[in-house]
Amino acid sequence: MSQFPASLNLKEDDVHKLLAAQAHIGTRNLDVSMEPYVWKRRSDGVHIINLGKTWEKLQLAARIIVAVENPKDICVIAARPYGQRAVLKFANFIGAQAIAGRFTPGTFTNQVQNKFMEPRLLIVTDPRLDHQPLRESSYVNVPTIALCHTDSPLKHVDVAIPCNNKGKFSIGLIYWLLAREVLHLRNTLNRATPWDIMVDLFLYREPENEEVLEESGKYDNAQIEDATDYSQNVAPPTTEAGWQGEANATWTGDWGDQGASGAPPVAPPAGAGWDSTATQSWDQ
Repeated sequence: MSQFPASLNLKEDDVHKLLAAQAHIGTRNLDVSMEPYVWKRRSDGVHIINLGKTWEKLQLAARIIVAVENPKDICVIAARPYGQRAVLKFANFIGAQAIAGRFTPGTFTNQVQNKFMEPRLLIVTDPRLDHQPLRESSYVNVPTIALCHTDSPLKHVDVAIPCNNKGKFSIGLIYWLLAREVLHLRNTLNRATPWDIMVDLFLYREPENEEVLEESGKYDNAQIEDATDYSQNVAPPTTEAGWQGEANATWTGDWGDQGASGAPPVAPPAGAGWDSTATQSWDQ
């Protein structure tokens, strides 16, 4: 990275973030076009991505983004669920447009559509899953930036950022670093001061059941489901029932001897009490 000034070199703190997010972990498969970005191969067959190449491509991608005069002409796409939150936050901070989820075919080529777009720059999270917008961008001559894994195809990709685009932490961190670098180049953010936006804001979050959380307030979903099942099937004893010591005796009989339905014995009605006759019939 000698072509960059010292202030643009990869910082130690950023290296720790990339390693913690496993942005350098590749796959056992390697596309021939991704060979220059691989550092080595481990004994288990997993390829390790060169983080120096990742940082260089991040710098190049940030300069391409800044060169676009109107940020609304930049389109960020993520079909993978792990990248949808990241692209929405990235587009919010740099002023671009985001498409999170399914991409409608013809968005870049069919002018009849209501969501027709004419972007000047396209950023995709996974070239394999986002193949449709990449193909349409080649029809309309739109430059593309893509987050590429070791097995990602680079067809119709102009700038490839080598990283782990299958991990939720890696995707969020890469978009966070890219957004921070864009703000640095726009002089919106000073390099001497750290960015007050945490990386956690870009990370994927598991969908939660809001109704369950509102009802419980402190229990997790599994505990609430168990408590709900027990509250529906078991009723607490009443004081009128006259529960005595025999009520705590365990059932030792055959469950199949309780008639045709095979139902287990039930408690007597209120006020009847537990007499010795009922206990003897149970033991039989």
